Amino acid sequence: MKTLVSILLLSVPAFAELRTDIEFASKGDVRLTLDAYVPEGAGPFPAVIVVHGGGFTRGDKQTFVKPLFEPLTRGGFAWFTINYRLAPAYRFPAAVEDVESAVEYVKTHARQYKADPNRIALVGESAGGHLVSFAGTQKKPNARVAAVVSFYGPHDLASRARSQRILSDSIKAFLGVSELNDESLELLRKASPITYVFKDMPPYLLIHGTKDDLVPYDQSVVMCEKMKQAGARCEIFTVEGGAHGVGSWERTPEFQAYKQKMVDWLHKTLRY
Repeated sequence: MKTLVSILLLSVPAFAELRTDIEFASKGDVRLTLDAYVPEGAGPFPAVIVVHGGGFTRGDKQTFVKPLFEPLTRGGFAWFTINYRLAPAYRFPAAVEDVESAVEYVKTHARQYKADPNRIALVGESAGGHLVSFAGTQKKPNARVAAVVSFYGPHDLASRARSQRILSDSIKAFLGVSELNDESLELLRKASPITYVFKDMPPYLLIHGTKDDLVPYDQSVVMCEKMKQAGARCEIFTVEGGAHGVGSWERTPEFQAYKQKMVDWLHKTLRY
């Protein structure tokens, strides 16, 4: 008779596998799903949860972030790419809560994906970069991660709005505001990762192009400086001449160094 242990082991394949459209949470009438890559071998492997961009209003688990899948696979990670609720139908903090739910799901179901629940990193680009940065600053034990990689994420929404003297359409949709005033500036502050920086937050790697005309490079510089001042660990990897979006970087060979940097940094930070 098979023991319970042997049955559990048989349920986890030894070969690499991509599983798609797995429900990780249900929020009202919204079914949230993820795709999961399970590496070959026994594991447990360090895990990465990927969060797409799209200005908080569009995109899904297979858009904008595909260039990240191959280096994460090559790096030996179990990785997950997730959907989250989009604005304007769902406003802040709904999307952040969905990222946190994904972390909780991966921790709870780590064994069936050969993932190590103590070595989980969040990786996000653009709006997703904001969401992973924000989630990393929240002191919620069940959703705490070991590392965060943010690609050109907006970290200080209030200072950006002040400098532009206007609210972008994506921020209006995300926060449900229509004009720049004292009330909306306070909400921008509350929705900014930089507001919640603290000493014992996870280490951050911020990857940003110097020619980004949507999210200024300085957003990463200021966030990293604030973290270091607080005693937290932060590093910036600069893509000289890079515009907004890893998809656009694919056309330029010299921009590709970020892939190995991301993998090496995650290996070191997650002790793999």
